[in-house]
Amino acid sequence: MSGQGMRWQVRVERPIAYEVIKAPHLLDPGNDALMAFGRPRGRRFVVVDGEVARHHGSALRDYFVQRQVDARIVVFPGGEEHKSIEIWQDILRELDAFPIHRRDEPVIAIGGGVLTDVVAFVAASYRRSVPHLKVPTTLMGYVDAALGIKAGINFNGNKNRLGSFEPPLAVLLDKSLLATLPRRHLLNGVCEIIKLAIIRDARLFESLERHGAASVAAHFANPAGDLILDGAIGGMLDELTPNLYEEELARKVDFGHTFSYGLETRHEQRLLHGEAVLLDILVSSVIAERRQLLGAADAARIFALVDALGIELDFSLLDGEIMWRSLLDRIEHRNGLQRVPLPAGIGHCVFINDITRTELDGALQALHARLKERHEPALER
Repeated sequence: MSGQGMRWQVRVERPIAYEVIKAPHLLDPGNDALMAFGRPRGRRFVVVDGEVARHHGSALRDYFVQRQVDARIVVFPGGEEHKSIEIWQDILRELDAFPIHRRDEPVIAIGGGVLTDVVAFVAASYRRSVPHLKVPTTLMGYVDAALGIKAGINFNGNKNRLGSFEPPLAVLLDKSLLATLPRRHLLNGVCEIIKLAIIRDARLFESLERHGAASVAAHFANPAGDLILDGAIGGMLDELTPNLYEEELARKVDFGHTFSYGLETRHEQRLLHGEAVLLDILVSSVIAERRQLLGAADAARIFALVDALGIELDFSLLDGEIMWRSLLDRIEHRNGLQRVPLPAGIGHCVFINDITRTELDGALQALHARLKERHEPALER
């Protein structure tokens, strides 16, 4: 009997379950959170951002010493320029020199979004996947980068071109770790909160208008700041959870991530991720206003919020050619359609697929005219 035409089907569903947990005073030796996942007395391979190690390295080492845990703590630099295949390989070599159990001795990543992305990719790659924990120490990581399951590195001049989807065991949030952030890096994370507020949460936008400046000044240690962070985290998880593997490519959370891709890649030394996203947000808001999706009053509120929060942007970096090429790249990434999220009023979103180069150039001209009008001395008006 011929076996021609025979086929076998394999169908397996891998459950995904992880927790995002507020864990204040995480490095207090009496706090069990860092050791609550995996073998309680097992070894731990810990990757910590260099800047975090400068502020908290002693406390981190003391934590494991006092708990009598054999921990290998390795320090690696953060920053987008270090989201590279070389750093990924360096961490893998360090891990391979410190053997851990494959299932009950999780890798721990403590740092900003770049570091948690790279370490998650290490965890996905090593022995075809070992468990890991994320401890974000930047506001960008706290409200955005560390919350999902995407892991990756930059490659061949492209952001996040290599990577995987790798769920953590948990994401541990200790707001006190934000206290040492420079103001610019704090505002970098605020840009992602603004993104969520504009595209899906009018109440969060109002909270930023009323309490955003004071919360930034307090490093979000104030009660209003806590509510803003909770709203941002809840909103991000609501968007990510039904679509963790990005089967649906029209994603609200991609607002601000169309034109910013090219700007951030070209100006890696001058633009933080959130700053590039906010430049994209403002251009996209102008496009939405010119299409009459976004009312003039709502557009004015967006620009006023940026001013009120004291976010300084270098608008000279806006370049129509770079941004257009970025959009073309996103079409490939989004499977043949633009799928550009635009605000349809504060808190609402539509997706469009027909932005032209002429429309983009017109929006850039309108944005520069708006900025000139907003910032010229009153006596000259």
